[in-house]
Amino acid sequence: MKRIDVCLLLEGTYPYVRGGVSSWVHQLISGLSHLNFYLVFIGGSRSFYQQQHYTLPDNVVGMETHYLMDKDGLLAPRARRGKKSAFSLWQNVISRFKNPEQTLDGEHLQGLLANLGKKHGLSYDDFLYSERSWDVIVDLYFQHAQNQSFVDYFWTFRNIYSPLFTLVKVAENLPPARLFHSISTGYAGFLGALAKQKQQMPYLLTEHGIYTKERKIDLTQASWIKDRHSALDTSIHKKMEQTRQTWIDFFEQLGRTAYDQADSIIALYEGNRQRQIKDGAPADKTGVIVNGISMERFSEAYAKRPQQAPKVAGLIGRVVPIKDIKTFIRAIRVALNSEPELQGWIIGPTEEDPSYVRECELLVNSLGLQDNVLFLGMQNVAEILPKLGVCMLTSISEAQPLVLLEAMAAGIPCVASEVGSCREILEGMNEHDQQLGRCGYVTNIADPNQASEALLALLEDDQRWRQMGDNGYRRVQAYYQEHTMYERYQTLYEEHLAWQE
Repeated sequence: MKRIDVCLLLEGTYPYVRGGVSSWVHQLISGLSHLNFYLVFIGGSRSFYQQQHYTLPDNVVGMETHYLMDKDGLLAPRARRGKKSAFSLWQNVISRFKNPEQTLDGEHLQGLLANLGKKHGLSYDDFLYSERSWDVIVDLYFQHAQNQSFVDYFWTFRNIYSPLFTLVKVAENLPPARLFHSISTGYAGFLGALAKQKQQMPYLLTEHGIYTKERKIDLTQASWIKDRHSALDTSIHKKMEQTRQTWIDFFEQLGRTAYDQADSIIALYEGNRQRQIKDGAPADKTGVIVNGISMERFSEAYAKRPQQAPKVAGLIGRVVPIKDIKTFIRAIRVALNSEPELQGWIIGPTEEDPSYVRECELLVNSLGLQDNVLFLGMQNVAEILPKLGVCMLTSISEAQPLVLLEAMAAGIPCVASEVGSCREILEGMNEHDQQLGRCGYVTNIADPNQASEALLALLEDDQRWRQMGDNGYRRVQAYYQEHTMYERYQTLYEEHLAWQE
């Protein structure tokens, strides 16, 4: 195998999932073609990641995939005691997950690398079947979860901590690399912390969205944490909250450990950098590198922009709950009262969450929008942008959405919810930037009436529409070009790769 300059640690994204983060990863690898990249993909279950959606650039010298929920080759249950020293370390590690403000340090990570999954330490079968493991679970149950069903707690414990065994095994077997770079905290970030300890090489962390925050949103909406009793039963509600909090504590510890071990921590905008610091990232390690796009890729789209606004609103993104497609659909329904010819196009992959796609389709049907709201699937963004009057984004969580920058590069104004850096993208990040003028409107989260009002304000005034489109074009040209992003990452990589020269 060729020398590995950068080992990218990727959770649930490139190259098996389409979207902004995956596009960014592909862009980064392609733009730094003089470096050799090795990819480590981490997913839940293999069944969710059947198709690779990107052709890997030539400077990707290898890739491996791992699935945290797929377990093979387990021994049949049998009586076993378990090793006292290994379980002493295990209890110490778990206590940190129960109190995430106490970060797992290098000594803990070295202990996990030396013991987890090892016959002489804490084997996976000991974790599942040993007497000491049972004692650990029972003690934790009485300490933290007496109001919860023991059966529920038992399986929650297993599901939460089982992936650590896989991550340790992956870290143990990674090929030598000059630098590790994870594109989130979570499991990939924790793997980065383990890899740093194993190989004693630099570790960088880039967060697009804040992983812990997004997992909290997911857990709030989680259908697998079910209330099977009356909503008035407060004891049942407490049990549900205990389960959620157990998961939240786990993800918070993964994040804090990644922050602690990372040599540099990158956010896409200042708001997320401040959130990282609030969540435990050392301020002196943090920095901001904004996304960048190729203006040349959208030059033809900008040239094809019509004189008058097409009566089409487009949402470009994955059809998943965090994108809040339903608010977009409802906004189209409201806007149709004033603009009967309006079309709403949902442009993006639908394979990630089929049940949510079905919910959106049912909503379209129930509102009688079959002729007005269309699911177009994946499209060439540069080709479809000139057909849009407005690019809309109704997400409940974002960082720095590439789709807004792409629309702006094509001269298309935008409407976006008040998440991430959307306001500074559409209105300017500083005084000089703000002088360029706004290139769209920012609306409240999950507010179809306000989104509809902003959409109509753009479509009903062609002069305003073109002016805001031109403002966006100039903003991307001034602040969000990809060559600047490449230069910043090239410098960052060189600073850390130089340690080994």
